[in-house]
Amino acid sequence: MLPSVKPPKPIDSLILTIRGQKVLLDADIAELYGVPTKVFNQAVKRNLDRFPKDFLFRLTAAEWAHLKSQLVTLNAPPSESQDNEALMSQVVTSKRGGRRTLPYAFTEHGALMAASILNSESAVSMSVFVVRAFVKMREHILANTDVLKRLAEIDQTLLKHDRSLQIIWQELQPLLTPPPAAPKRKIGFHT
Repeated sequence: MLPSVKPPKPIDSLILTIRGQKVLLDADIAELYGVPTKVFNQAVKRNLDRFPKDFLFRLTAAEWAHLKSQLVTLNAPPSESQDNEALMSQVVTSKRGGRRTLPYAFTEHGALMAASILNSESAVSMSVFVVRAFVKMREHILANTDVLKRLAEIDQTLLKHDRSLQIIWQELQPLLTPPPAAPKRKIGFHT
């Protein structure tokens, strides 16, 4: 039986969309599995044969710069960071400048494979939370897809009704205009 370990933060908030795929960054997985990022990345490098391209890829400098621009960075001392907890995001830079290398991005299968290379009880139990988060994310996407399909159907129906109403309006226009005024009879004798 797996120990009941809870993730430090909601996993679905850590899942990002990069290159059209739902991924977790190496630092987030390392935190979830309870190991330093450097140790985690060393274990990944020792087992690269377990991570095909659809499991793992390294972010480009442009992707990393774009991602960092969207995330909050903090350089506050610990006493101030408690007040700023609401601002914390997936990437928090340290005072010495943060990362020195581009991060790895792990797809759902890559995140599970990472648990197997760490081979610790906490990593295995945390992988259950990771799987559930990805499944939940997939369910939300499918639900949104169904809603979008239904909205498209309604839109098409409304367009058909718009065309019908336009035809009816054009047919009613002549009936709605008042008839021209009959010429008035002139009073008096006419020759």
